Amino acid sequence: MVQIKRIYEPPAKTDGRRFLVERLWPRGVKKESLSLSGWCKEAAPGHELRKWFNHDPAKWKEFQRRYRAELNARPETWRPLLEAAGAGNLTLLFSARDTEHNNAAVLKNFLEERLKAGAQ
Repeated sequence: MVQIKRIYEPPAKTDGRRFLVERLWPRGVKKESLSLSGWCKEAAPGHELRKWFNHDPAKWKEFQRRYRAELNARPETWRPLLEAAGAGNLTLLFSARDTEHNNAAVLKNFLEERLKAGAQ
């Protein structure tokens, strides 16, 4: 199971392996408090795409298309996450306030599609 969670929420037993999927480290968060399995900053949207999107829901559809294109071009960035999801629960951590329009939501769907297709 792949789930997403704001990084500011406390860890839960059901989280499984927890990975931060942001390019920048979230403000005010100490690494020791996160129970992280890893920080996959390369799996996050590129700098230009992140700046362009700027968490604008009006750009959501195009953001998803562009981000998926980035992911398809760099499978080495998300393959460890897919392997972790195949082995058990996986939680993708993000820092955005918007819990629907963020890169972790796109990445979650992207990984789930590959899990269903058996593309490990």
